[in-house]
Amino acid sequence: MPNPLIERGRQAARAGDYAAMERAADARLMQAPDDLDALELLALAQIRRADTAGALATLRRALSLDARAAWAHGDLVLLLHQTGARGEAIEAAHQALRALPDDANLHSLMGIMRSEIEDLSSGERHLRRALALAGAHAQILQNLAANLLRQGRLDEADALFAQADAASPDNADVLSHWARLAEARGDFSTALARLERAERLGRDISLQRAVTLGRKGEIEAALAIIDAVSNPGGDALLERGRLLDRLGRYAEAWRSFLAGKARLAARDHAQYGAEDVERRFEALKAALSPALFDATRCAPVRADVPQPIFVLGFPRSGTTMLEQMLSSHSAIRAGGELPFAAEMENIAKDQFGDEYLSALAKLPQADAARFAAQLRDHYLARAAEYGLVGGPRFFTDKMPLNETWLPLIRLAFPTTPLLRMERHPLDVCVSMMAHHMTHGFQCGYRLEDIATHMRAVDDLVVHCERAGIALFAFRYEDLVRNQEVETRRLLDHLGLGFEAACLRFHENPRHAPTPSYAQVTAPLNDRSIGRWTHYADELAPVIPALTPLIQRLGYSEP
Repeated sequence: MPNPLIERGRQAARAGDYAAMERAADARLMQAPDDLDALELLALAQIRRADTAGALATLRRALSLDARAAWAHGDLVLLLHQTGARGEAIEAAHQALRALPDDANLHSLMGIMRSEIEDLSSGERHLRRALALAGAHAQILQNLAANLLRQGRLDEADALFAQADAASPDNADVLSHWARLAEARGDFSTALARLERAERLGRDISLQRAVTLGRKGEIEAALAIIDAVSNPGGDALLERGRLLDRLGRYAEAWRSFLAGKARLAARDHAQYGAEDVERRFEALKAALSPALFDATRCAPVRADVPQPIFVLGFPRSGTTMLEQMLSSHSAIRAGGELPFAAEMENIAKDQFGDEYLSALAKLPQADAARFAAQLRDHYLARAAEYGLVGGPRFFTDKMPLNETWLPLIRLAFPTTPLLRMERHPLDVCVSMMAHHMTHGFQCGYRLEDIATHMRAVDDLVVHCERAGIALFAFRYEDLVRNQEVETRRLLDHLGLGFEAACLRFHENPRHAPTPSYAQVTAPLNDRSIGRWTHYADELAPVIPALTPLIQRLGYSEP
């Protein structure tokens, strides 16, 4: 029989009376401070009352009494995650899984969080483990399918969504995600049918319906859907702007872009730390020198595994198109946006602190080479986890703004190709404003921040080149105008023979899980070249700051 105070607290919980629930728990804890049932009631009441600090303290107190209290581990991880403490939540999940390695809920939570930070391979592994432990659970099936969709593995994702729908046929969340898969494939009728099912279940699918109709070419109908929403969110406003842009209503489009970005910035609590970025980049530039990349200090090439090709370039510069073109070649597999270079920096910081490049420059050659090999092996081990080791000779890594980690990339891979996609900076600005981009230290929410970060990254690249890091520049506009010539030039640089499939990259069956997925399924065209001219007045505030970069890259000035 439970203690009467515990029973009273549970009755209050069933009635939704959280104040009474907390009083009962407190009364019991006065009698027995180590009563885990009372702590569970107290934590739940605190969570329901949004007393986050109190709930976290209670959950940690429970875990100090019982390190295997599954409810406390699960609630702690979930609460940290919900409050935005992502790093703490992941660490708490690591600790929980050490204590409870066969807990399906913890594996599911870890899989969701790993997927959110684009560590999709680890996310997939935890979600599959959760599925093995829990059985055909609709939510886990859906989360695993969503993870595979983001990896571009559409057939596997489709099968899992079908299983989730069978397990929970009235689940609007499953249907909404499954509709995205059909839309990504261009199967608009199936996407709309799934959205209609979700709508009948009470889901607001207006934005998804508008996106699908827009991709179908029904621009006016898509726009009418968004305009009928009384208070559209930031993503809806960006979609509205893109639709208006396609209709040639550029002033209205820009106003939608600005409004959408403002709402997303407020929602995401996003702010570009210009001073932090400047300090970080200045430290990197100060430590750069040709001596740092002497062959005796770099890692030897491992001939036993496929090698990465780094696709560099600012977001919206054409890097996704370049990757689709490359991965159409039989010798190259698409890796997508891989987080491994950032992980190499974490390793360097753990060993040498924030001024890791200066510390590396002072190491004896043999020690520097050993550390570079450590970075190389970490990167390749993570690539193996992603299934990229084995098969073709190369795989791509197109994480946006990998330029930030160029020095470590060059130390770990002294001969790997470094391809930099270039595009008119003002066209990049317009495209960045039209999409929700989180890369680049949150620079993508304001036009001025985009321009500032673009200049900072380019300046860093210039310093890297002066230090001996050679990049192969590949211009978006040249590729559009002379596709075969530029494709052959690129493949020659990689030491690969020409394959006509690279010219038909839009036929590549791989789904590109980025905002550019729709564009790269269409044949090459020049519609995006000079798009900035429609927004010359709106771009005027940043044109003076970007003019030196425009000149350096050889583009005509506004």
